[in-house]
Amino acid sequence: MRTKKDFNLRNVCGENIIVAEGEENIDFSDIISMNETSAYLWKQVQGKEFTPELLVELLMQEYDVAEGEALRDVEQLIKVWCDAGIAE
Repeated sequence: MRTKKDFNLRNVCGENIIVAEGEENIDFSDIISMNETSAYLWKQVQGKEFTPELLVELLMQEYDVAEGEALRDVEQLIKVWCDAGIAE
């Protein structure tokens, strides 16, 4: 799995949002807002191949969260990213 090219995290007025850049994304009209945790994970894997297991590991290293809870959160996050078209 990997984040799609030309989708970058920006902080706009204190909000973490994904901004589409590049010609192939010119018609992108949705704004994707991320909380602190999802923004942290995005920064760690942007432009790199990643697995759900890596995201779980990153969550557990950064936050005080049990593996089962981290896995559930990661599964939901990956679905959101894929449904939004920012990861594949």
